[in-house]
Amino acid sequence: MSDTHAPPAAAPTPAADDNQLIAERREKLAAIRTAGIAFPNDFKPRHQAADLHHRYGEVPNEELEPQAVAVAVAGRMMLKRVMGRACFATLQDGSMGERHGRIQLYVTQDAVGAEALAAFKRWDLGDILGCEGTLFRTKTGELSIRATRVRLLTKSLRPLPDKFHGMTDQEQKYRQRYVDLITDETARERFVARSKAVSSIRNFMVEHGFLEVETPMLHPIPGGANAKPFVTHHNALDQEMFLRIAPELYLKRLLVGGFDRVFEINRSYRNEGISVRHNPEFTMMEFYAAYWTHHDLMDFTEQVLRHAARAAAGTATLSYAGKEVDLDQPFARMTVSEALVAFAGLSAAEAQDAAALHARLKALGEEPPAHWKLAELQFGVFEEVVEAQLWQPTFIVDYPVEVSPLARASDTNPAVTERFELFITGREMANGFSELNDAEDQAARFLAQAANKEAGDEEAMYYDADFIRALEYGMPPAGGCGIGIDRLIMLLTDSQSIRDVILFPALRRESA
Repeated sequence: MSDTHAPPAAAPTPAADDNQLIAERREKLAAIRTAGIAFPNDFKPRHQAADLHHRYGEVPNEELEPQAVAVAVAGRMMLKRVMGRACFATLQDGSMGERHGRIQLYVTQDAVGAEALAAFKRWDLGDILGCEGTLFRTKTGELSIRATRVRLLTKSLRPLPDKFHGMTDQEQKYRQRYVDLITDETARERFVARSKAVSSIRNFMVEHGFLEVETPMLHPIPGGANAKPFVTHHNALDQEMFLRIAPELYLKRLLVGGFDRVFEINRSYRNEGISVRHNPEFTMMEFYAAYWTHHDLMDFTEQVLRHAARAAAGTATLSYAGKEVDLDQPFARMTVSEALVAFAGLSAAEAQDAAALHARLKALGEEPPAHWKLAELQFGVFEEVVEAQLWQPTFIVDYPVEVSPLARASDTNPAVTERFELFITGREMANGFSELNDAEDQAARFLAQAANKEAGDEEAMYYDADFIRALEYGMPPAGGCGIGIDRLIMLLTDSQSIRDVILFPALRRESA
């Protein structure tokens, strides 16, 4: 058994001036360049820290050390303790596990030689190293590598944030996400969870017969949602173009073309405000299925979200902001009017009274646009009062035609559409409906939207003549739904801001 002991934790030291530290590191790099290759690319790690902990983490040293298990790892040096003729260091690689991809190195003069140990002592926290050696366990039980060879692979010129406090400025964490990922294991876990969730959704869709497709990001006419687009110019075509606000109209063209089930996970862009739940560039999944109604869509959307939760969080019973969110139970379903009665304190008659709704909005400090009718007023009160109260998964159904220009009207009540929105933790997570496949009805609704745009509504839709032409060839009855991936990841990782789940969120340009 080794008589080696893990070093005690060092006391925090005062932070040195970063500019001085950077200058010192540049001097070290200059010396390395003079001596030979400064950034070698011939070291091949054969193992990862998390896998080593998983495989050997419980093996007692009396069994482990005699095996002389040879390993080769590479990663960033996060801690270093110098003890005369020996050093301890903590290496962090890209693996994820209970030790968060970290493993301890034990570097001695006897094993690596005096010259190598002296070089090692000059290396800094943040440097990327390669290490070969054999596994053993210290007397304190720490799985470690007894180094036989260590190499500097990348010289870090900027010091990492103080290891005891990390990055404390939230905007700096967003702006320098690369440092955030190095120093904050919860940030790494959050984005691993995102990757697992998206991969699970993609696999789930394919398993259920959906074809993954890619549609244009640059649109000659923005459509598929009520939103203000980003505008650009295509020089070769000499025409105005728009970053897409939604892929919907192109995906429905594919239904016309004969693909009965399609989906796309990709970016959309809306030139609107930035908040804890809005980023101008965001990720959506939209999917469309021929011969499905909005009821089929709601049933399937429940399944998608449960599947993603189990893949990313290991359970469909989640905790968000200290409160439980249960995705295992059937999601509630209610109409807009029912929600106004249940959550806004209105009577059933008041929920259908334009004057009462107008007065309620004014009492809330909102001045409704002059062209708003009953449907828009209902929706306005819903957004102001009801939405934030929908904590457990709730489908709001039967949206009015006036606020649903692409949805199919109900056969039993033509004033409403077969549309739903899914709300969880007071946020919209999904929007879907039985698709409007009547070309003449769609053309009339586009004209009504165009009139609203002329009246000053910047988010109203354009008239898309090619989409009308596609519908005139005939689109099968279908249902379609869009799921906000970023908001879903917020829920699955208990994140309070959309910026926490987007690797590089939109920020104001950094001042010089």
